[in-house]
Amino acid sequence: MTDDLVQHVDKVVRERRRFTITELSLEFPQDCRTVLYETVTKKLGYHKFCASWVPKMLTDVHKTQRMASDLTFLQRYHDEGTNFLTSL
Repeated sequence: MTDDLVQHVDKVVRERRRFTITELSLEFPQDCRTVLYETVTKKLGYHKFCASWVPKMLTDVHKTQRMASDLTFLQRYHDEGTNFLTSL
């Protein structure tokens, strides 16, 4: 597994999240499916979720966005009470 392969596979994964390892192996015919699978799962840290490959770990940006959303919901709940819960 070379760094060039890892970077190229990462680029393909980011461009289109919905793919199978078989489809990926068509783009990389020189590499076996096992190497591609290990690159996607172990090297890049992706796992399959609802037919899309997503990063396993949240980035700091994702964590910050999630915290901001949580605070917004808590503030609305504080201001509106249970009416907020029924309006969703």
